Amino acid sequence: MRYPRNIRYPGVLQELLGSEYAVIEEGCNGRTTIYGDSNEEWKTGLDYLKPCLNSHKPIDVVVMMLGSNDLKTFFDLTAEKIAYGAGVLVDVIQSFMPEKQGYVPKILLISPPEIGPDIKSSPFYGEFDERSIEESKRFPELFRALAEEKGCLFLNAAEYISPSTFDSLHLTPESHRILAEKVAKVIKTI
Repeated sequence: MRYPRNIRYPGVLQELLGSEYAVIEEGCNGRTTIYGDSNEEWKTGLDYLKPCLNSHKPIDVVVMMLGSNDLKTFFDLTAEKIAYGAGVLVDVIQSFMPEKQGYVPKILLISPPEIGPDIKSSPFYGEFDERSIEESKRFPELFRALAEEKGCLFLNAAEYISPSTFDSLHLTPESHRILAEKVAKVIKTI
């Protein structure tokens, strides 16, 4: 089950930023960039993005951290293809929002943390494997280049946090807090 809102990083982010900001959480377990799982097609970021953006406008900043779920063995994707998928989402934001709200929000692209080294003992082993770990290590370089190309702000989550040792995928409460602190710092510079 999910942690309560006050532990997940968007809830902590709201606490850190204060009442001058409204943090809208749109996290979904299993969400991918543009690649759909035939069992859960509704979880692609691409399908959800426009309705989400339109329902919450006006939006000043979009914080996006996707890519880890694209590393499922089922998809057989490289880090390049996953970064491409994230780029498609950035393109959608940058082309759709001027039409809907008259300006493009700032975009903070976060390179997800690496898949943990103990994935083999994780309850998710099989869905993710050793190749998933290796591809996740390539995210920072590719996401940084994507952010530079698209004019986004960038944060490498792997510099500050890693997943739990229990499942090698999900963040601990401590990692949620650290991530919120790093995101808050970036947002306050905008």
